[in-house]
Order: sequence, then structure tokens, then C-alpha cells
Amino acid sequence: MSIEAVRKHLEKYGLDSKIKEFTESTATVEEAAKVNSCEPARIAKSLSFIINDIPTIIVVAGDAKINNQKFKAKFKTKAKMIAGSDVENLIGHPIGGVCPFGIKDNVKVYLDESMKRFETMLPACGTPNSAIELTLEELEKASNYIEWIDVCQI
Repeated sequence: MSIEAVRKHLEKYGLDSKIKEFTESTATVEEAAKVNSCEPARIAKSLSFIINDIPTIIVVAGDAKINNQKFKAKFKTKAKMIAGSDVENLIGHPIGGVCPFGIKDNVKVYLDESMKRFETMLPACGTPNSAIELTLEELEKASNYIEWIDVCQI
């Protein structure tokens, strides 16, 4: 999949024109924050896990880290991130471009409460040099998320 899959997905919500592509890398939180001229916490990281044999993305604020106790309490299993070499195959986007848009059909998406401090967040768009600024409401609609969860610490 690619930025074109993301563009096609976001088009359904009238958001495709908001996608930004850069010549610089946005693959890390720090790089994305610099290119987007925002604080790192406003970068929406899409973390990839296998939960009960299902590929799952949890979108979190750029300064948040998974809290293992909260994760286990929510999902009744240990946090097991997808190996970097398997992310693109299981999720549909390469590392540095993972986002909850234009992903494979079987991937579940959750949004973490760590993002609720902000009016807008900036997730990637399927490549390690893209981003989109969305309100939390737009992120909810476009991500087809299951629910808001609290599995992080800041």
C-alpha cells in the first residue's frame, strides 16, 4: 500500500486534499515535528502490535509510551510489537509511514487518550515523508477506530 491507498481512503471523508508530502523525512517523531513545525507530542504515532493473533494499530501522542500494566489490563495479554520486517506486510504501510488510513482490512485500530490534550494531531500518510493535520473528530472518522483507550504513560 502507499500514499495512494491513504489518499483514496481519505477521499471518502473529504480529507485527501489535506495530505502533505515533504522532501525531508518524517519517519520519526522528532523529524515529523521539525518538518511540521509543531511540538513532538502532536505527532500521532501509530504503534503496531499483534493482539490475539490480529494485527492492531494503537495511535498515540508523540511523547507517549505504552504502559505494560495498562496494556495487559485492557487486552488481557502482554504488549507484543510487530517485528519491523513484518510491519508493511501485516499492516500495509512501511515503518515511518504507518497510519490508520488505507490499511489492510483485518487490522484493528484504537486511539489512545494521550492525544486528547490537543485539538489537532499529525499522523503519517503511508510514507516516511508525509503527514496530515486532523482534528480528533476527523481522526476518529477517518481511522475507523474501535474505541478510545488508555494504555500509555506520558
